Amino acid sequence: MVGLPFPIYPVSFLFSGGSSVKFFTDYTNLVLIAIALISGALLLWPSISRRGRGGLSAAAATQLINRRNAVVIDLRPAAEYAAGHLPSARQVEFGELQAKVGQLVKNKSNPVLLVCQNGQQSNKAARIVRDAGYAEVHVLEGGVNAWQQAGMPVVKQGVAK
Repeated sequence: MVGLPFPIYPVSFLFSGGSSVKFFTDYTNLVLIAIALISGALLLWPSISRRGRGGLSAAAATQLINRRNAVVIDLRPAAEYAAGHLPSARQVEFGELQAKVGQLVKNKSNPVLLVCQNGQQSNKAARIVRDAGYAEVHVLEGGVNAWQQAGMPVVKQGVAK
């Protein structure tokens, strides 16, 4: 009879509370497992929460505009828009968005970038635009405030600054 390369244990040994059960009953090990799970979740949280919003930094928004001809929609009132807006932005007030959403872009597969003052209204508007059938909707994270803090140009009454 040839010997097997591994030991054969009776089934009762496997379920009799071997070393694996002792590992999980030790409170120190349970605390370490909990810490590992919590820290892993906290590390993943920024990417999970950002995935739903689709927020872009000023640099990423610039690349989207330049490389893919994204349509920029400024959701602020006309007075704020005139005080300074992204180059090539179209102004549609947030309150009018529901009525005008079908007229934003001719091709609904083109990327749309929504902009407001601080990014809060844009996140709400993104839902409306997606529901209207636009395939790719992005939000400028931090809005025009973040755009200006990044040193990006704004247009004031036809003059870039």
